[in-house]
Amino acid sequence: MAKTGPCELCGREEVELTIHHLTPKQHGGALLPVAELCRPCHRQIHALYSNQELAVRLQTMERLKDDEKIKKYVKWVQKQDAAKRVKVKKAKERKNRR
Repeated sequence: MAKTGPCELCGREEVELTIHHLTPKQHGGALLPVAELCRPCHRQIHALYSNQELAVRLQTMERLKDDEKIKKYVKWVQKQDAAKRVKVKKAKERKNRR
């Protein structure tokens, strides 16, 4: 059974939690700190940022929470029902980099 509790990013209560490596594993983060995030927040982080950007610039919860792109999303997702599926949108600049 999946673990539930509060999301460390959006703060919504009693959501299914996933483990987010603050420094991606491919950049040496396998044994470094992790965060417990709801699925929508976890998916949104990876939709907005490359693993390189996460490793170099956003490797702590404080830095992640202070980033303008994720702040807008968090403000929105906090208003969403935790029991319903939330859609994730890629950032325009991230789409164009692929």
